[in-house]
Amino acid sequence: MVAEYALDVPGAVLDDALLDTPGPRARVDVLLSLVAEHGSRPFPDDPAQQLALAARALLARWDSPRARRSRRAQRLPAELAVALHVQALRIGPADHSGYGTAVSRDPETGRLAPQGSFFRGVRRSAPPPHTGEPLDRLAGGAALLEHSLLTLERHLRAPVSVDFEVRDDEISLLAASAQLRPPLRASVCLAADLARDGALGREEAVQRITPAQVQELLHPQLRLTGGEDLLVTGLPASPGAATGAVVLSSERALELAADGTRVVLVAAETTPADVPGMLASAAVLTGSGGIASHAAVVARGAGKPAVCGAEGLRVDLAAGTVRFGDRVVREGDPVSLDGRTGAVYAGTLSVSVAGPPPELSTLLEWADGVRRLGVRVNADTAAEVETALALGAEGVGLCRTEHQFLGERLPLIRRVLLAADPAARDEALVALERAQHEDFHALLAAVGNRPVTVRLLDAPLHEFLPAPGQALDAAEEQRAAALREANPMLGLRGVRLALLHERLYPAQAEALFTAWADVAATGVRPDLEVMIPLVSLPEELAAAAAYVRGAADAVAARTGVEVPYRLGTMIETPRAALLAGELAEHAEFFSFGTNDLTQLTYGFSRDDVERQVLASYQERGFLTASPFARLDPHGVGALVALAAERARSVRPGIKLGVCGEHGGDPESIAFCDDVGLDYVSCSAHRVPVARMAAAHSALRQRRYVDNEERRDESGSAR
Repeated sequence: MVAEYALDVPGAVLDDALLDTPGPRARVDVLLSLVAEHGSRPFPDDPAQQLALAARALLARWDSPRARRSRRAQRLPAELAVALHVQALRIGPADHSGYGTAVSRDPETGRLAPQGSFFRGVRRSAPPPHTGEPLDRLAGGAALLEHSLLTLERHLRAPVSVDFEVRDDEISLLAASAQLRPPLRASVCLAADLARDGALGREEAVQRITPAQVQELLHPQLRLTGGEDLLVTGLPASPGAATGAVVLSSERALELAADGTRVVLVAAETTPADVPGMLASAAVLTGSGGIASHAAVVARGAGKPAVCGAEGLRVDLAAGTVRFGDRVVREGDPVSLDGRTGAVYAGTLSVSVAGPPPELSTLLEWADGVRRLGVRVNADTAAEVETALALGAEGVGLCRTEHQFLGERLPLIRRVLLAADPAARDEALVALERAQHEDFHALLAAVGNRPVTVRLLDAPLHEFLPAPGQALDAAEEQRAAALREANPMLGLRGVRLALLHERLYPAQAEALFTAWADVAATGVRPDLEVMIPLVSLPEELAAAAAYVRGAADAVAARTGVEVPYRLGTMIETPRAALLAGELAEHAEFFSFGTNDLTQLTYGFSRDDVERQVLASYQERGFLTASPFARLDPHGVGALVALAAERARSVRPGIKLGVCGEHGGDPESIAFCDDVGLDYVSCSAHRVPVARMAAAHSALRQRRYVDNEERRDESGSAR
């Protein structure tokens, strides 16, 4: 560089001469001869003149055509100046001198603890001949670096990377910079440390950690090396990673899990009957369905990693095998699954254990102080509620009562639906009411004095019917066949089923109100909301509301307790959104069921469309994301905004929330905040993500308002 830019040796001459000259010493002799032959003047012996030449060369290089092109490409000013930093170095005895690098934070814990290496007898410019020595081999070096790095972190407000030299056992810093792509735990710990020390505001500390980073910290990840054997890639339905033996049935999953074996449940699709096996598995893999399918929703609620819609997956139960295209895996073979990317690998891979640093809890508490939007949980059991409350949920935004009818209670709901004898049906209803009372009592006790929204039965009818050939007798098989539907998701479900089986909702409501009265006797008073699902007609809501009021009156007459509750509806159909004003005359709250609302607005089947149609649409650029993962602001979102406006025009104080899976997506949360909804509700393990996303949305809105005010002030001043 000095020869070309300060002594005018042509660059082409330098390139040709140095191309075949190995080693720095040989190159010195070649350069000196080239300067003598082609240079504008000889190379000086005086060190001060050499330094002046080096400075002149750097300045000339900054103004070279290549440098000017680089500035234009980066949109930097053409006249941008350059600063030269001159650093004096000296070389000490090899045994007591050397070069090293260090970073300020432990990558595993995020704590302030210098990590790095020291190369004894090596200059900075020389390639290290070995792996180096740990910093604790330097007498007092680790403590000195910790003090220096702490000071630099406060100055740069970022995890720090430094180069240093040791000369006669004395450490000198050569260069320091903000660490490029610092470990996530280090960023979290530093943000909290800086805010506690006053070097950073709490709001800025919250802003530094994204919702996606919160999710990454909460779930285990596969440790990939690049040599993994990929079996298939599906849709990333539930984050996290797990390894386990392949099982092909819920029963087998329960059997092996009881013996302590980690299993991965692989199925063409899952149904409510598979829930016990799913909960016993380490992960779930399905060949069909999308990120709003049954498998995805259950897995997210349970905090299990899941991959859905794995194209080419074929399960052969008779042979005990799974086919992934041309590959065959047998039941019992190990696989590893990444629910964040949708990748499934053969064999057992290493998994990093999830464990966020305590500083994340601190940042989330600060986020709670910033956000306006409430965050609740979709939870069906007391255990799920307890998990969610520990993660910061403010209550239950959706309790799906149909999940209480699974397992050993499935025969009871089948008798209600299929019994030919009214007495047998009533007997089954009494048994169901008693069983639901137990579940509601545990749920309400876990919720405490917080809000809890209980949705009455909403599952499609086919989920409770016996499979063909599995009925108790020919008569029951005939009645079940008569109830099977071509499109059960749009058939006899929700309020429609309740209006045809008129004792169903009253039985559920009486169980709920009796449980509330029993829990209230212990001093706990949950803020109860009762939700009617799949309403499209105001008359449907009015009729169902009468059932609920009748149940409340019956419980009051029997127990002497008048249960305080709000009655509302789930907005799941476009017609319900359009008639929100009329529905608000009967409802004290709305909860937008955005999974079904998206399905019905687009005319998409959420269980079938993602694997082929949505993937194609995203490749073509028609969609930037699946509308089942991210709320569509122009279509579905427009219906939500319209419904909110019309409902508030009739009932200004109506409570509005979202309980679909969009309630855990950061961009969807920002939309809900902008529309002015009161809360979002999501699966338990997405609650921290939603808390951070709601805080980021509030800070974004605040910045927008501040900018508008400054713009107005500037306009007034002119």
